[in-house]
Amino acid sequence: MKNKVEKWLEKDGEIFLKGIGVEEGQTLLDFGCGKGHYSIPAAKVVGEKGHIYALDKDKQDLNQLVKLIKKKKIKNIEVINKETKTSVENNCVDFILCYDVVHYSKDRSIIFGELYRILRPKGIFSLYPKHHEDDHPLMELAHTKMEEIIKEVEDAGFFLRKKSLKNLIHDDYYNEGYILNFRKD
Repeated sequence: MKNKVEKWLEKDGEIFLKGIGVEEGQTLLDFGCGKGHYSIPAAKVVGEKGHIYALDKDKQDLNQLVKLIKKKKIKNIEVINKETKTSVENNCVDFILCYDVVHYSKDRSIIFGELYRILRPKGIFSLYPKHHEDDHPLMELAHTKMEEIIKEVEDAGFFLRKKSLKNLIHDDYYNEGYILNFRKD
């Protein structure tokens, strides 16, 4: 039997990403991509005409992602080893995934500002703020309510378009959590 990550990479990740609005031909940034649990299925969804930026500061995770990209012969993922600044041009990304990342940051406004800079008008910023007060509290989000996170993102210039409870991958297991889709106008 396949493990959960393999199942996610082969089928469930694509279904999830299409369900939150990722489309063929888009340019997508997977901010804090880790080992590529979202980058790999996103590359399939956006197809040959699309492009994925997979950004993370962890070189070991990125090395694993590069090996997986080569093994699967994926041509539309560009790996970026950075922490916050993306080196991506202004207004050039259609969709941003920022999943299970912001609990590491003391100043999330820097992240949200950078993501606002690179997202195209009418683009989608999809946030999974794992580890907030009501979702296994941890680190910088341990005492932060979901409403406070929404306000922080809206203060950066985005507006909340949709909040939905979804089944998604977290590390190497499936997890239910709230996905917040914001839009830039």
